[in-house]
Amino acid sequence: MLVDKRVPFLYLLKMVKYEMLIVLFLGIGIHFLTEKIYDYLPEMPLTIATFLGTAISVLLSFKMSQSYDRWWEARKIWGAIVNDSRSLVLQLQAFIKTENADSHIIKTISYRQIAWCYSLGQSLRGLNPLQNCEAFLSEEELNKVAKFSNKPLGILQLNTGEISSLRKQNALSDFEHIQLNTTCVRFSDSMGAAERINSTVFPTTYRMFLHFTIYLFVTILSVALKNVKLGYEIPLLLVISLVFFMLEKTAFHLQDPFRNRPSDTSVTAIARTIEINIRQLLKEENVPEPITKDEFYIM
Repeated sequence: MLVDKRVPFLYLLKMVKYEMLIVLFLGIGIHFLTEKIYDYLPEMPLTIATFLGTAISVLLSFKMSQSYDRWWEARKIWGAIVNDSRSLVLQLQAFIKTENADSHIIKTISYRQIAWCYSLGQSLRGLNPLQNCEAFLSEEELNKVAKFSNKPLGILQLNTGEISSLRKQNALSDFEHIQLNTTCVRFSDSMGAAERINSTVFPTTYRMFLHFTIYLFVTILSVALKNVKLGYEIPLLLVISLVFFMLEKTAFHLQDPFRNRPSDTSVTAIARTIEINIRQLLKEENVPEPITKDEFYIM
């Protein structure tokens, strides 16, 4: 997630470097072409380019709005995961008697929840889902989870199975079991919602059409500026198209909040916050530090 107000311009420029090269060659090519056939070209009024630029602005506005909605929904999902993770530990501490054996069960379930948060974040980004989970799961649990294609789901099943066993041992009442099971169901719902965002592709044809429209705009504007010197025309084309392409690329990155990019939802930092909260609820002293920003973003 981008957290610094001063995002490096070089980072923004890298996002659109190929588009700028196309605009550069397109502008130079059209300029020299119009010089050769200058007498045969009709006058191209700037109002056509203005109209097309307005249409592009509307299309970009729509795409930015839709992309931000997807990013914000992802952030709300992880906000719910934070709240439910805290609630799970508090419910366990309230429902289960604080004997030594019971405290061990609370710690086991809590550690699995920490592992689930890290695993879900890694899975959504297409990385190793069990990375950072070795400290929270036993070797036996890791072997069980490894058999699942969906590793976070396997970890969640371990916890629901543990809670079900507690009910069979009469360590939980029916009401307490229902409350804990409801919390686990919310974890499954949150995981499904995040996976839905991750697997639902924003229409590719929309982006292709938008790019084509911007290049068409550059072409028309270049023809309309045929009387302008090349040294003024090319920078003007680059600056105007740079704004359009940067907005489009920003929207493109926001529409996929789990792609391991600086614009991602900061799932790793959120998982670390959950780990800190749970360890403090367990009254542990060895609590890790929050993940701080790496340059101008936080993952």
